[in-house]
Amino acid sequence: MNIAGVLFFVSIAQFFLMMLLAETLYPNYSVSHNYISDLGVGGTAYIFNISIVVMGALLIVAAYFSRSFSRAFSVIIVLAGIGAMGVGIFPETTGSLHLYSSLLVFLMASIAPYIIIYKIRNGLSVAWAVLGTIGLISLILYATGHYAGIGVGGMERFIVYPDLLWGMGFGGWFLGKKSVNGQ
Repeated sequence: MNIAGVLFFVSIAQFFLMMLLAETLYPNYSVSHNYISDLGVGGTAYIFNISIVVMGALLIVAAYFSRSFSRAFSVIIVLAGIGAMGVGIFPETTGSLHLYSSLLVFLMASIAPYIIIYKIRNGLSVAWAVLGTIGLISLILYATGHYAGIGVGGMERFIVYPDLLWGMGFGGWFLGKKSVNGQ
């Protein structure tokens, strides 16, 4: 079994599902007007914060098991994992620590596919790089206060969703490959 592929897929899939659950349970939550991190405070905090910390921790372990794929990729994924864990450990009410953690995970998760495209050079890697580019462009728009008519929450999702999609896709692709590091 390819442990890295399983960890990539499971870490991201569980977070995505728990984020959707928290959105459903959060009273009067709007995906257009609320920040994703709003889910990390109030009644849904335990769902969101635990889930994103688990995702970050599993991504760090996945990076370890995928280091023979690319050391640069592994470093970027470790940084994304640290950022994800920081988002859950330091909810938005903590201010700067949350902001920097969010920026770290957003940026690292969006640039990671550019390493993949150099390693595997296939149609999937191009698609993953396109998703990363959507995340990067959305991050720039978000950071400059341009929400393209979809609200702050909608723009934030255009950062996060493409990264979750390429990450789950890569995990599935990686899982189908021969074992990495003998795992």
